[in-house]
Amino acid sequence: MQNISKPELLAPAGNLEKLKTAFAHGADAVYCGVPDFSLRTRVNDFSIEDIAEGIKYAHQLGKKVYITLNILAHENLLNDIKEHVKILKKIGPDAIFIADPGVAEIVKEIWPEVKLSLSTQANCTNSASAIFWAKQGFKRLILSRELSLEDIGLIKKGVGNTEIEVFVHGALCSSYSGRCFLSDYFVGRSANQGDCAQPCRWEYEIKPLGHKKALNIEEDNKGTYLLNSKDLCLIERLPEIMAVGVNAFKIEGRAKSVYYLANVIGTYRRAIDFIAVNFDQELIEKELKYLKAELEAKLNHRGYTEGFMFKGEENLQNYEGNFPSSEWEFCGQVISSSKVDNGYALKVRVHNTLLVEDELEIIGPSYNISNLQKVKIQDIKTGEDVLEAHGGGGEQEVIMTTQQDWPAYSVLRRKLPKTAS
Repeated sequence: MQNISKPELLAPAGNLEKLKTAFAHGADAVYCGVPDFSLRTRVNDFSIEDIAEGIKYAHQLGKKVYITLNILAHENLLNDIKEHVKILKKIGPDAIFIADPGVAEIVKEIWPEVKLSLSTQANCTNSASAIFWAKQGFKRLILSRELSLEDIGLIKKGVGNTEIEVFVHGALCSSYSGRCFLSDYFVGRSANQGDCAQPCRWEYEIKPLGHKKALNIEEDNKGTYLLNSKDLCLIERLPEIMAVGVNAFKIEGRAKSVYYLANVIGTYRRAIDFIAVNFDQELIEKELKYLKAELEAKLNHRGYTEGFMFKGEENLQNYEGNFPSSEWEFCGQVISSSKVDNGYALKVRVHNTLLVEDELEIIGPSYNISNLQKVKIQDIKTGEDVLEAHGGGGEQEVIMTTQQDWPAYSVLRRKLPKTAS
């Protein structure tokens, strides 16, 4: 991998805590936006004040924040978008993602100096299209997920210094790079306005016209998921993608948890850094295979696919349902750490259930993992030692004493006990 620069690792952020978690685990940049304009209306906790704080936080770390302004705008939103861009200009994000040509013109008029990135919603699939968008002032093009690696390489050669960004991990849409109309048709919630109801994840049945009885199309007793795609995972293919000159690797998942971010951002950070300093192909393949196995075993997912970038896969669909369960469960996140006589006291916010007797792992930056054994846990409110703690509505906070220091935003998981068959 000599003479190949490391691509930027770009993470999703659905709120300020997720933004900080992504940076803690190795993201170079995050993308986020306010609900009305960013294709995430219901699973997005960002206010403009939060974004301003996030930008300041990122810049102090030498990292970047990109704003999603990638809806396909209707007429009634144009004035609101103009006001939004004026505010963005004041708080200074590092780039704006745009899909709509009209929105691009508004942004260029109000803030001509800002870096424009073409959203994947614009469906850029060939070098002629890429050259067109570059001439319109776009400095980065986020390519459609439907392209082969060969196509991506040709597009990169065709646009010269214009940056190319590709998705390497996350959910896939059953429609062309997210331009789906099913949600609007079924429930009046437009995916292109950021309000997708995810009908591609639904169970379907056929009801013959004029008949009350349904005709089920069924693979098993879970039902039928005709449109349910597997999740994209290209971690084992990163060297090949880096070799064609891609500038940024993008992770999907603004609706996902901090646990998802710690695992996915951490593994991809570790993979990119490992590839950059190792020249033994067998060592690289071994490391990437290990990281892929970690993602398969310790995260809930729909099954993994290499999507359209690499040929040979027979089926991208998961007909069995939404989320095959992992044997591991997210159980806590480190808030802060302090030195004590017998090690380090970690202040931990509990998620789900934390049991001392269970097999526990803690994940730090760049997917640095350690097993936790015989950990002392103390309830913050009572000061008493406890054998278990629980998340939920109040999200209990505890103190865990460990031998090794772990920074804020590290996460904990426990292996679920096997149930009797």
